[in-house]
Amino acid sequence: MTSGSSPVTRRALGEAPSARASRRWWDAAADDYQAEHGGFLRDDGFVWCPEGLDEADARLLGDVRGRRVLEIGCGAGQCGRWLAGQGAEVAAFDVSHRQLQHSRRIDEQIGTRLPVVQADAGRIPFSSESFDVVCSAYGALPFVADAGAVLAEIRRVLRPGGRLVFSVSHPIRWAFPDDPGPRGLTADRSYFDRSPYVEQDEDGEPSYVEHHRTLGDWVGAVTGAGLTLTSLVEPEWPAGHERVWGGWSPLRGRLLPGTAIFSCTRRP
Repeated sequence: MTSGSSPVTRRALGEAPSARASRRWWDAAADDYQAEHGGFLRDDGFVWCPEGLDEADARLLGDVRGRRVLEIGCGAGQCGRWLAGQGAEVAAFDVSHRQLQHSRRIDEQIGTRLPVVQADAGRIPFSSESFDVVCSAYGALPFVADAGAVLAEIRRVLRPGGRLVFSVSHPIRWAFPDDPGPRGLTADRSYFDRSPYVEQDEDGEPSYVEHHRTLGDWVGAVTGAGLTLTSLVEPEWPAGHERVWGGWSPLRGRLLPGTAIFSCTRRP
């Protein structure tokens, strides 16, 4: 969730308006996002979450050398560049054209060339069974109305036995205000209230949206899409990490999980 001053509602929102809101918001916010978080993410680093869990240490994707890897919601392509540096054949996409312009800017600055395309996760623009690994670090899945449909699309492009790993805000966070300070430690709504968080502009049009799912909802969506859940990682807040990122902070992170990372495989 953002911390802007736009009017906030909690109401049902379908696939098309959710996609429009995400595209508009990320196009408008990309410059500020990269300016604020780019140093932490690094131009060619793979950081899973605000807790700073790094794929170089976690190895949730396994050995990617020689593997065909797709990143969903790639932003400025930081994770994809790291994967390419590990010997993977990488493709990536994002809903935001402005984020992809930042990817091109980084490529030009450091001499890389990450293949990216603008696309919506509900209609992945790649052929069936064309990837060994799919990954997403807070990309797309928190913002879509129908996570099951996106997971089914991911299964379609995965080869049998292929791996999917994705990170999202930990569902328990939805019971608490998105505040890095003491106010964010007191629950103020039901964990079971699945009403999407919607910011809207002066005309009442959705300008930002996130969809809440419980842990059980995520497990059901994964298995319902024909995938097998193999692990769930809840990164702990590391000692010495003092960086605040929106509602993520040392104060909250030492008491409440902030991120859930799901590892899955495609069943034959």
